[in-house]
Amino acid sequence: MTSGRVNPNFRLEDQGIEGLGQVYYNLIEPALIEAAIKRGEGSLGKGGAFLVTTGKFTGRSPKDKHVVKTDSVVDTIWWENNAEMSPEAFDVLHADMLEHLKGREVFVEDLVGGADPAYAINVRMVTELAWHGLFIRHLLRRPEREALDSFIADFTIINVPSFKADPERHGCRSDTVIALNFDKKVILIANTEYAGENKKSVFTLLNYLLPEKGVMPMHCSANHAVGNPVDTAIFFGLSGTGKTTLSADPARVLIGDDEHGWSDRGTFNFEGGCYAKTINLSPEAEPEIYATTHKFGTVIENMIYDPETFELDFQDSQLTENMRCAYPLEYISNASDTALGGHPKNIILLTCDAYGVLPPISRLTPAQAMYHFLSGFTSKTPGTERGVVEPEPTFSTCFGAPFMPRRPEVYGKLLQEKIAKHGATCWLVNTGWTGGAFGTGSRMPIKATRALLTAALEGTLNEAEFRKDENFGFEVPVAVPGVDTQLLDPRQTWADKAAYDAQAAKLVSMFAENFEQYIPHIDDDVKAVAIG
Repeated sequence: MTSGRVNPNFRLEDQGIEGLGQVYYNLIEPALIEAAIKRGEGSLGKGGAFLVTTGKFTGRSPKDKHVVKTDSVVDTIWWENNAEMSPEAFDVLHADMLEHLKGREVFVEDLVGGADPAYAINVRMVTELAWHGLFIRHLLRRPEREALDSFIADFTIINVPSFKADPERHGCRSDTVIALNFDKKVILIANTEYAGENKKSVFTLLNYLLPEKGVMPMHCSANHAVGNPVDTAIFFGLSGTGKTTLSADPARVLIGDDEHGWSDRGTFNFEGGCYAKTINLSPEAEPEIYATTHKFGTVIENMIYDPETFELDFQDSQLTENMRCAYPLEYISNASDTALGGHPKNIILLTCDAYGVLPPISRLTPAQAMYHFLSGFTSKTPGTERGVVEPEPTFSTCFGAPFMPRRPEVYGKLLQEKIAKHGATCWLVNTGWTGGAFGTGSRMPIKATRALLTAALEGTLNEAEFRKDENFGFEVPVAVPGVDTQLLDPRQTWADKAAYDAQAAKLVSMFAENFEQYIPHIDDDVKAVAIG
């Protein structure tokens, strides 16, 4: 196994990282899989997929994420949401991690975050796991091989799963840590093999850097009409709300499934691949995503499989509900070659309502869109974070609070300005429960959700008759072809109407209480929505 191409003037030694064992630069997929198998990191599955388990960490560890409190960021970080770390503690952690790596093999991947070169950043990933190199090659964007000869990283991520932090020595919460230092342009990740931490660290970086350039960073998927990038739709939502599934529409071109920017030039994907949940994945409901699980190089995380046949079990969640597959964007047949789109024509806010109160789709005014964007109501789904074993109602502002370094109003104001400037129709889509709350009702039928979204994106839904929702004031269609009319009125799906009314009142109260924190920072039209 030989190292790949690299800038000869930008090796790890030039970054002060010395004393390592063999360093492998920019290995491509076959070489990374070969190394990972040789090192016992996982197994080769059907079609050449790489099967791996991540130990006790099968989801992100948001409480272990820290931002280094330096003079340059002290006034711009949302400290109530981002745990601080002192520069001195970071330096000790950094030095200890590099000492721990001495004599060990490491794998380096030089990659790019952002499809629009005007706003892209170069990222160097340094990890002791070969399969993490494979993962991040899928999830970030791969430069042309010739470009590696002059590649200089804007930020470096050092991920050492075998290193345990010391809270007292390193100023962190536990022996697991994710620490971002914007001054030194270094991110440290320790004591977790969960690969999602790598990609979300880059997302957090871009969430901090891009607003200063007038770009709205978004935790969303995006697609556009075939042959018409101007007809772009974006889908906001936390993990488990359906961003990946609903944006992978065979009738539209996929721009990306999770992280995007909205600039004055239009929409662009941050990533080069997709990271899809595989629980209950089926070839009938999601044929494109299902097919990737049997393609060469796809990373299969935490899935049970037959040890003789290597058949994947899409129903067995004994390791985690958060089992996933990571694959390059080109594995989706209708993926965009450029990962670029126009200014969004439709904005979809996805929520997973475990209370069973919200309609499957609602039309929002711009002020209502801001209210629900800042609220970020959804339900954490099992496995997405450690300790979540059943759907848990939560408010995650901007549909991505764990990745927001700045205050929510910064992103809300940016989105509000772009909607006003470019125009967009906004929709709230509930992919959660109907006919009752979690434990009593059932998940919203995906066929109904797809039918409603298709009508919204094609423009026919705007022609429907709407009623005003008495709980939240948004507009709800009365009837849509191909969708059970009763489904459109959540109250009618409940056997006990009084129980629905009580649940709805409870949810409205939760929204109001949560939104009080934003009242001093928002415009009057959004305040009017909040006050009702």
